[in-house]
Amino acid sequence: MRTFMGKTAIVLGATGLTGTHLVSALLLDPDYDTVRVLVRKSWVNPRPKLESVIVNFKDTASLTPHLKGDVLFCCIGTTIKKARTKEKFREVDYGIPVSCAQLAHAAGVEQFLVISAVGANARSRNFYLRTKGQMEQAVLKVGFPSTYIFRPSFLIGKRQEFRFGEWIGKYLIQLFYFLLQGRWKKYRGIKAATVANAMIIAAKNNEKGVHVLESDAIQNLGAF
Repeated sequence: MRTFMGKTAIVLGATGLTGTHLVSALLLDPDYDTVRVLVRKSWVNPRPKLESVIVNFKDTASLTPHLKGDVLFCCIGTTIKKARTKEKFREVDYGIPVSCAQLAHAAGVEQFLVISAVGANARSRNFYLRTKGQMEQAVLKVGFPSTYIFRPSFLIGKRQEFRFGEWIGKYLIQLFYFLLQGRWKKYRGIKAATVANAMIIAAKNNEKGVHVLESDAIQNLGAF
């Protein structure tokens, strides 16, 4: 990995709630001279340092050249409602992070940071949490020198689409916010901008090994 300024950051999920904040911050960060976003459809957002690449995530041969860099940030994710089927959901929330992690590692990327979810568990009865947990297990097997897994609770911020289930969850968590103490503190809602900032700080720290950050730890690290 290069030790001087001028790193290349690769971002998956750049158009989502957290990804949007992450890309904006990376473009202002002098440590990076290239911010490459891999997107599935045209994204018009011309900015200095920004490379927007339309890709087919199922075509690994075409993906590989764009996964060369220093740091891979993965903010990609969907909902079962939006994906329409569990299989399609898994393709996005498990398939893309895992395949891109494998390709990036083979291309020489040494640091991987990925957003999972609070409660992620490969043995969970909940399909969403089980998928996230299995994704975590799979990316850890890739063997990056530095891996960060972020498990935020409900994300606070303005989405392009309305998610009813998430809205209900946010309402309930905000209602009982001050009751969420101790081991329950990780279930408090967290701003997407805070998660993005925590990812950037963690990337700068670049500590070797595996680091799993629950939502309260993300809050402590990324709070402005």
